[in-house]
Amino acid sequence: MRYEQIHTPAYLSNYVRYIWTLEVGTMNEQFSIIADGSPGLIFQNGATGLLKQNNKEIPNVLLYGQATTHAEISLGKSTMIGLCFFPNALKSIFGLNANELTDTCMDLDLLATKQGYYLREQLLNMDSISAQINMLCAYLFAEICKNDHKTDAQTDYVLSMMIQSKGTASLKALQEELKVSERSLERKFKQHVGISPKMFSRICGFQASLSQLKNNEYEKLSDIAYENGYADQSHFIRTFKEFAGFSPYQYQKQANKVADHFPELIK
Repeated sequence: MRYEQIHTPAYLSNYVRYIWTLEVGTMNEQFSIIADGSPGLIFQNGATGLLKQNNKEIPNVLLYGQATTHAEISLGKSTMIGLCFFPNALKSIFGLNANELTDTCMDLDLLATKQGYYLREQLLNMDSISAQINMLCAYLFAEICKNDHKTDAQTDYVLSMMIQSKGTASLKALQEELKVSERSLERKFKQHVGISPKMFSRICGFQASLSQLKNNEYEKLSDIAYENGYADQSHFIRTFKEFAGFSPYQYQKQANKVADHFPELIK
């Protein structure tokens, strides 16, 4: 397996966090995907590729939403390209209500075909990864220019504060600052981000703890728990299992097999 992360073109920098490629050389590699607070796009260049847990085959070009828990997948022999979006990109690029894709995905080729783009056919006929990436980026840019969907200023501000604080920012204080009700902010978040502000905050905290684990920035596991706002070590471990599917101890043993942000891919 070979994973590579690629810089985003400047014209998509407000929408796409980064681009990645993954080459899988064997059949039926088993992985867990970890919640990371971002939707995205995946193209798999192969007859066999991603499989859901129930063995339902996923389309060659798929658009996926926010994940609120972990998922188990199987990879076949293939080359994959992924674009990891910013949290509010499903609405700002495609005009989709983000909560429609929470914990699920859709065949992007069906959406693109209605608009005159034959993504799957064109991508499969290209002979290089760089050409396929350029095609995907050009499609996204065309959607952005055509739709001109505006982001919501209040949602964007709360997102930035949560990310900056690693999930520790007070939602109540942010609501008071913006003079917006809890219900109104939750409605906007579900429309633009796909999950509630509280859930996004929890994922931010989980990702911060994951980063500390990965980079060995702690002496004891309880240090990570308290530094990231968990009530105690048990609370941290329960939350970690919820979003990752395994314990922090299991993650430590397998950290060298992690591909940074598949959203998070680990054997």
